[in-house]
Amino acid sequence: MRVVFVALLLAVLAGCTSQPGDEAPILAPKGPGEQAETVSPDEVGTDRWVAPSEADVTYVAKMIVHHRQALDMAVLAPERAQHETVKGLASRIHDTQGPEIGAMEQWRRQYAESAPAHGHSGSLPEVDHASMPGMATDAQMAALEAATGAEFDRLFLQLMIAHHEGALRMAVDLLSNGSDVRVEEMANDVVASQSDEIARMRAITIP
Repeated sequence: MRVVFVALLLAVLAGCTSQPGDEAPILAPKGPGEQAETVSPDEVGTDRWVAPSEADVTYVAKMIVHHRQALDMAVLAPERAQHETVKGLASRIHDTQGPEIGAMEQWRRQYAESAPAHGHSGSLPEVDHASMPGMATDAQMAALEAATGAEFDRLFLQLMIAHHEGALRMAVDLLSNGSDVRVEEMANDVVASQSDEIARMRAITIP
């Protein structure tokens, strides 16, 4: 997307200042701290592959696991929650994060398939639950599964707010250290949706 945008911008400028037949160079962004690569217009749209950073690969691997726990929590709400707003939020979380997992899994598959052809291992990191902020412990998940009514509502909100806050920290860190445009877009989606949901959850009062 960045290359296409730069290409379009330069094409417009070239149309105003260049003679027919002139070709403006295109800058292809690389990783943080790396100098952008200059490519010819003929290369735009070809099968050029820029290796994602370690931060990109690690973020996607961890966020898939992080999102799955949120789904595990959300699916408990229809049968256990009492507050209708809690049920609605759980449904929204399920409907949002399910497709986000699908998008991240697709990115991982494409990375694993493309990386070896470009001299990279394509290996995917192991995920340590304890290394991810906001993850509920096994004991907390067991307590949530055992709770019903107002008790469930209070515990759900407590755990899910902490879970979302952890996801925000992960997304903000990725946006500071990542380089892949698609992963940045996914992280921005997390920031937008989960910031809104945190505000909604904090506004709920459970008697």
